[in-house]
Amino acid sequence: MTSVVIAAHNEAAVLGRTLRTLLAGAAPGEFEVVVVANGCTDGTADVARGVPGVTVLELPAAGKPGALNAGDAAATAFPRIYLDADIGLATAGVRALVAALDEPGVLAAAPGRRLDTTGRPLLVRAYYAINGRHPAYRNALFGRGAIALSAAGRARFDRFPDVIADDLFLDAQFTEAEKREVTSVATVVATPRRTADLLRRLGRVRAGNATLRAADDQVRPARRTSWLVDVVLPRPWLLPAGVCYAGLTLLAAASARRPGTRRQWGRDESSRRPDAGPETGATS
Repeated sequence: MTSVVIAAHNEAAVLGRTLRTLLAGAAPGEFEVVVVANGCTDGTADVARGVPGVTVLELPAAGKPGALNAGDAAATAFPRIYLDADIGLATAGVRALVAALDEPGVLAAAPGRRLDTTGRPLLVRAYYAINGRHPAYRNALFGRGAIALSAAGRARFDRFPDVIADDLFLDAQFTEAEKREVTSVATVVATPRRTADLLRRLGRVRAGNATLRAADDQVRPARRTSWLVDVVLPRPWLLPAGVCYAGLTLLAAASARRPGTRRQWGRDESSRRPDAGPETGATS
């Protein structure tokens, strides 16, 4: 059995699709799914209860670390998948991640990622033209919305800390050799639909990453010039996109320094619209 833990805060619009995608091809008893509805004011818990076999926990306060810890306490099996509520991961995708954990020395696995920029404004598409090629995402656990850990991998830490960057925290627990990016599986990550939404997202991510790096020296350091050295210089035609990327990054850095951003667990609402496009885990 594989346990799947989903922290869900006001995810009624997308959670049903995520659960249907996950369980569509599952054999009886193959998956234990725990949905932790935290601080919800919509029908998230009811949506989860409407799917047979899903365990639903409700927490009064919103917060992803608390939800992940509650889900961990309720889950009973390994391997364990931590899945974002808006990310579709098909049954076959879960099986591929689990199979990767059977490789010698591999303790953590994540899928590849596909960035959905359909219909996005120019600045958003320019930003992700660089982000999608950034070497920081190679063999990384963050930015996919799905992370699989073996029992030995989960034993690397006690509880999820009270930080925004939970996926970067997990990434820091393992060496390059202990992680595996399963390129035969891809989660589709919906990008923000407006430039303002992108800036808010970047500000939160940058603030969360900075807080985690200040508290944990295991976290990989940020390479601020990598977008230029590793992405744009080898591909000069990306220079206009690189200029946009640099400008948006500077604005996000200013936002991240605001005290309110540093402790804010937020998310991009525009990418969670029911019509935001398919978010499915695929194998090839």
